[in-house]
Amino acid sequence: MNRLTARFRTLPLRARLSMLVAAAVAFAVAAVSVTCWFIVQGKLYDQLESDLTKQQRGPAVYQIVSNAIADCSETPQDANSFRTNYGQAVTLDGRICLLPGATGEVKVSQSDKNIIKAGSTGALYFRNGTDKDGNALRVMTQVLPTNTDTYVGLVTAVPLKGTQDTLKDLALILLLVSGIGVVGAGAAGLAVARAGLRPVDKLTEAVEHVARTEDLSVRIPVEEESDDEIARLSRSFNTMTSSLANSRELQQQLIADAGHELRTPLTSLRTNIELLTRSEETGRPIPPADRKALLASVKAQMTELASLIGDLQELSRSEGQRGERVQVVALQDTVEAALRRARLRGPELTITADVQPWFVRAEPSALERAIVNILDNAVKFSPEGGKIEVALDRGVLTVRDHGPGIAEEELPHVFDRFWRSPSARALPGSGLGLSIVARTVQQAGGDVTLARATGGGTVATVRLPGAPTAPPEAS
Repeated sequence: MNRLTARFRTLPLRARLSMLVAAAVAFAVAAVSVTCWFIVQGKLYDQLESDLTKQQRGPAVYQIVSNAIADCSETPQDANSFRTNYGQAVTLDGRICLLPGATGEVKVSQSDKNIIKAGSTGALYFRNGTDKDGNALRVMTQVLPTNTDTYVGLVTAVPLKGTQDTLKDLALILLLVSGIGVVGAGAAGLAVARAGLRPVDKLTEAVEHVARTEDLSVRIPVEEESDDEIARLSRSFNTMTSSLANSRELQQQLIADAGHELRTPLTSLRTNIELLTRSEETGRPIPPADRKALLASVKAQMTELASLIGDLQELSRSEGQRGERVQVVALQDTVEAALRRARLRGPELTITADVQPWFVRAEPSALERAIVNILDNAVKFSPEGGKIEVALDRGVLTVRDHGPGIAEEELPHVFDRFWRSPSARALPGSGLGLSIVARTVQQAGGDVTLARATGGGTVATVRLPGAPTAPPEAS
C-alpha cells in the first residue's frame, strides 16, 4: 500500500487529478448501480412473493392440504389443484406430501422444519431454494392447522430462472454503462485538469526561466476580476519577482554607493601613507607639524572607514537576525545613554532634556544607535555654544537643534542611503546614519520625520508604540 501511495505521488499532477476524478465517478456509479440492482431484485422478488401469496388464500387451501396428507402415498388429480408446479405439505415428522397438480418437489431446509415446529399459524416465510433437480426457486413456507389439532407446513415455490436472467442482464447493462461512465469521467477529468492547470504550466515555465536566466522582469498575466487560487498564486509570484527585482536594484545601488563612498577615504589614506613611506625611503623627514597632521588625517580616515563599514553591516543584517534580539526596552534609559555620548561629543553645547518613562519592543543596541545618530546630527550642525532640546513624552521623541536647518527641497531625500546635503559633504560621515534610523524605527513599528523648526534649525521626531509602564513579562 505504501509503495502504491509513493508511486501515485510521483505521477504528474494532471494524471493524479484525472485518476482521482475517475475514481470518484467510479465510486458514485458503482454505488448507484449496486443500489439500482438491489432495488430491482427486491421488486422482482416482491412480485414473485405476491403471486405465491395469492395462491394460498381461501378456505380451499386447508382442504387441499388435508387431502394431500391423507393420501400422501400417491398424487391424486383433484379438481381443487394448485396453480403451481411446486406445492407440498410437510408434516411435523418430516413427511413430504405433494399437492394435487404439483410436478416438482422442493428441497425442505432445516429452517422450514423449525418454522413448522414453532407453530406460528398464518405467518409467511420466504427464502431462495432449489428443487430435487437443482433448479433455483423462490420458496414460501406457511404454517397451517390440521383437523387433528396439529400443524403442517405448506411449502410452495416458483422458478427463479426468469428473474435471475433478468438480473444478470441488468448487471451486464449496469456494468457496461458504468465502464463507459468511468472512462468518460477520466477523459473529462484529464481535459479539465489540462485546462485548469494551464496557468500553473505558465507559472512553472516562468519559474524555470527565472532560475535559468535570473531574469526578474518576467510577469504572468492575470485577469483582474479573477480571484481563484491560481490567480492569487500568479499575483504572489509577480509580487515576489517584483520585490526581488527591487531588492537586486537596491543591492546594486548599495554596492555602487558604498564603493563610491569608500573610494574617497581610501584615496586619502593611500596618499597620506605614500607621503610617509616616501619620507622614510628618501631619508627626508617631514616637518613635525606636517607629520602630525598627516597622522591625524590617517586616523580620521580610518575612523570614517570603520564607521562606514559598521553602518553597512547594520544595513545588511536580515530581519530574522533582528527579530531574535527584540525585547522590551526602556526608551527613557536608551535616550539618557545617548545623551551622555552626545554631551561628550559636543561639550561646548547646551543640551537640555525632558524624558518621561516609555517602554517599547525593539532591539536595544539598534535603537540606541538610531537615537545616537539623531543626536550626532544635531551636534554636528549646531553652532558653537548652541542649544539642543530633547524631549520624550508618551512615545514621541523630539530632538531640536538651532543650526542652519535643511532646505525644503532636500527634506524628501534625508533618509536615502548615502545621501548627503551639499553643506554636509565637507563634514565627516557616511550618509547612512539617517537611513539606519528610519529602518530601525520602522522595524519597531514607529515612524520618524525631519522638518525645519520654527525660528531656524531642524527638529527630528520619532514616534514609537509602547506603554508608560513595563509589561509583566519584562519585569
